[in-house]
Amino acid sequence: MKFGKIYDTSIGKINIIQEGEYIAKIGFDEELKDIEIKETKLILKTISEIKEYLEGKRKEFDIPIKLQGTKFQKKVWNELLKIPYGETCSYKDIAIRINNEKGVRAVGMANHNNPIAIIVPCHRVIGKNGKLVGYAGGIDIKSKLLEIEKLFS
Repeated sequence: MKFGKIYDTSIGKINIIQEGEYIAKIGFDEELKDIEIKETKLILKTISEIKEYLEGKRKEFDIPIKLQGTKFQKKVWNELLKIPYGETCSYKDIAIRINNEKGVRAVGMANHNNPIAIIVPCHRVIGKNGKLVGYAGGIDIKSKLLEIEKLFS
């Protein structure tokens, strides 16, 4: 069974979807389709931790997540989890770290398809020229998340 809820936050609407005992999605969609709208204990804990993060009071999350994707995507997403709070790296850096130096575009697509925004910090991945590129929630939200981390790191 899937449960979900949409919340207003300081960076805009965030939706959280729970599947079983795990969080399966955190995104910026303003509509939940085919999901029972319900505020579970885990969803409440997740939004609480996200709000603490947005206020600079939390740098790590203690939420059970379920990454659903291809083997390659999971490899990329697990590498994203290793990027320290307040730091950034490039898509090429991630490709090198997963031993697929020529897979920069594939890393970009995996980043784009990250189902668990904020907790799996795809916002910490930037272009090799240092510019902010691509983010499911939009560049403005990516910029805000990086500013929060810069301010509180």
